[in-house]
Amino acid sequence: MNEQPEERQEPSGGRRYYAQPRLCQFCTDHNAVIDYKNVELLRRYITEEGKIRPRRQTGTCARHQRALARAIKRARHLALLHFTGEMLR
Repeated sequence: MNEQPEERQEPSGGRRYYAQPRLCQFCTDHNAVIDYKNVELLRRYITEEGKIRPRRQTGTCARHQRALARAIKRARHLALLHFTGEMLR
C-alpha cells in the first residue's frame, strides 16, 4: 500500500485578511456634533439592552467615545433616553 500524502492547504484558503482601519465619524465629519438633545444620533450608539456600545463596535476614537457616553448619560437623566432597552420594558 503505497499511498502518497495529501497536500495540505491553509484553512483560510491561503489568503490573509487585512481589515480596513475604521475612521471616527466625528473626526472625519467636522459638522457632526455630539449633543444630549440629539436622541436619534445617540440611539445608534446604544444596544438593544440599553448599554453603550464599545469603541470597537462603533469605530469612534477615545475622545468622541467619552463625549458620546457623557451625552447618553445626560439624556438618560433628563428622560430623553431609556435606561433599559426597548425590548425589556
